[in-house]
Amino acid sequence: MSENFNRRQKITKAAVSGRGAVVAQNTLAAEVGARTLARGGNAIDAAVTTAMAIGCVEPWMSGVGGIGYMVVWVARERRAYVVDYGAIAARRLDPGTYQVIPGKPAADLFGWPPVVEDRNLKGYHSIAVPGQVDGMATALQRFGTWSWRQVMEPAVELAERGMLCDWYATLLIATGAAYLSEYDTSRATYLPGGFAPVVGWDGAPPRIRLGRLAETMKRLRDAGPRDFYEGELARKIVADLQAGGSPIAADDLAGYHARIVDPVSFERNGATIHTVPYLTAGPTMQRAFELLGDRTIGAGAPDAEAFVAVAEAMHTAYEERLRLMGDAHTPSCTTHFNAVDSEGNMVALTQTLLSLFGSRVMLPQTGIMMNNGIMWFDPEPGRPNSVAPGKRPLCNICATVVSKNGEGWFAIGASGGRRIVPAITQLIMMQVDRGLDVETAFHLPRVDVSGTGPIRVNWDLPDEVKRAIAARRPIEEVPNMVYPLNFANPSCIRRDPMTGTVTGMNEVMSPWAGGAAV
Repeated sequence: MSENFNRRQKITKAAVSGRGAVVAQNTLAAEVGARTLARGGNAIDAAVTTAMAIGCVEPWMSGVGGIGYMVVWVARERRAYVVDYGAIAARRLDPGTYQVIPGKPAADLFGWPPVVEDRNLKGYHSIAVPGQVDGMATALQRFGTWSWRQVMEPAVELAERGMLCDWYATLLIATGAAYLSEYDTSRATYLPGGFAPVVGWDGAPPRIRLGRLAETMKRLRDAGPRDFYEGELARKIVADLQAGGSPIAADDLAGYHARIVDPVSFERNGATIHTVPYLTAGPTMQRAFELLGDRTIGAGAPDAEAFVAVAEAMHTAYEERLRLMGDAHTPSCTTHFNAVDSEGNMVALTQTLLSLFGSRVMLPQTGIMMNNGIMWFDPEPGRPNSVAPGKRPLCNICATVVSKNGEGWFAIGASGGRRIVPAITQLIMMQVDRGLDVETAFHLPRVDVSGTGPIRVNWDLPDEVKRAIAARRPIEEVPNMVYPLNFANPSCIRRDPMTGTVTGMNEVMSPWAGGAAV
């Protein structure tokens, strides 16, 4: 594949700027969030609106059947909070369901050992209790100004309209087709006639009706968020789950509540980095910066020594993570977006179904694509991250807000599984340590160090940088292309404290990613 990649092709992307902005992996969702800002909502209102809408336009990444984390910078309080709506295993989950196949190698060299029928990866047994809806309701109630009904309206409109299926949507659906075809409602929705929808010669992309999702979003708008956990929607969700063999019961949903917690915060070259805590990638990023020390501090684009420092620090940080926390190199399809308003409030939000299309199960009565959160657990018993009832798994989310002199400076995060931390560490380093503007930083090539195998280096890096890294550790040169994104899918919004102007930037190679400013 790399041999056919045009090395002379140079792709650029312009930043968006204004008094407030939203940047997301889907431009349409970003525009929904920006309209919230334009109508007087704050950054939290905009983020929640975007979060509920984006699952209707890129349903393979996230949605109301998923989970996530949000970092909120509250300007008037000059402090950060984390909204944790992460995955939890069902209370009646039986670890014996996930029997490891003895003697069979893992599909991925450093992934979990394979499980009978891939029950931890796909299907009803792979589903964890979803936290997205309560997470958004909790954030809105604590930090927002809009009503639940207001933030739900755009999602309802998008769900009723159906998802436009252009070439990129066709690519993602075709990639997930093998597993989607195993589940009746998923197959009927995404594979009409047995194939992924394609754009016709007339150039008009088809629209996909996402099962009964429009009805679900309207019910959620009208009945309120707890209906998902305790009302009519909850009853339909549990009925479908249990019909498919899931151990998730009514009390699992009724007992789910997102929590507001303190971030992991640490100082770096005059700035304070606030990131997600607990079993996320935030502590791993903090450890990477501890290991970097002052080796990356300087001016301008990172030089060879800076990249060597990043490679070595990330390698050690991930070695510790793998040994102490039990992470796995599992595929991930996630979405990240940021929102900043004119008052300086900031949100960095990462939400996910985990794999592409999550469990691949669309619930028949609701049209909800469900997560495969059990994938994040180690199926081997007796390990730090082993699967167990009522337990929270380790994850790779690394939503982050950076402050300086008591004001929010920028919000940043990414999707991309274990590639998230290397990407965010480098983009923070480029801005905090090297003084680069956000648009320049996002156009510079990066490396990927995920703790296993050779260090993956963007082949656009200068030869002296590649030679310097190769002198320390094995490298593999790879392009940064549309799919798969070899260096994660980050986005960032940065605020100038002097002028109040915000500038938002997305991954250059992501075709749907974009921003909207007001």
